Amino acid sequence: MAWTTGRGKVMRFLGSVVPTLAVLLTPAAIAQQTEAVVPTHAKRQVVVSVPDRKLVVIENGAVLKAFAVAVGADVSPSPTGAFEIVTRLTDPTYYHAGVVIPAGTDNPLGPRWVGLNKKGYGIHGTNMPGSIGKAASHGCIRMRNRDIVQFFAMVSVGDTVEIHGLRDEEIAEIFGGEADQTAVAIAHATSTGAAGGQ
Repeated sequence: MAWTTGRGKVMRFLGSVVPTLAVLLTPAAIAQQTEAVVPTHAKRQVVVSVPDRKLVVIENGAVLKAFAVAVGADVSPSPTGAFEIVTRLTDPTYYHAGVVIPAGTDNPLGPRWVGLNKKGYGIHGTNMPGSIGKAASHGCIRMRNRDIVQFFAMVSVGDTVEIHGLRDEEIAEIFGGEADQTAVAIAHATSTGAAGGQ
């Protein structure tokens, strides 16, 4: 009815609708809707081998893609264990001890950030591509910028990330080559309860 009874009523009608649309279409609301509506892939697993300086994405037991990475330096090693992806950011801003670097070629995080449920740690791009394949980061897993963009598209919040510090049989099976026998002995002792001063 408002549409046929004159311009003033139409404008009042639109005025009552438009603010509602503005509230519904805020960037946060769009992000929440996108996360909820976009179909997700089957749950994927990311496995990082610190000794191999490599990362793989696995789905249903099959390796989908392998990437070369940089891992934590000796003075700032990458954390090991099982983690979960909790955030995904495009063109992240870098914050550290009073330093703020916006998205761009100088940003140490590169074009993407995949945050883990261990505060301050994640998988990201880099402004130092020569560090890939080395133990050079502050503990995060670094990827080449073209690789992090591809990796980012392959993973979702909730996917698991395992970071392995030793080259045991599981890691040798995934990445190829021989297992480190010391790592195998440690894994065996841990699983049988022989470790820990018994």
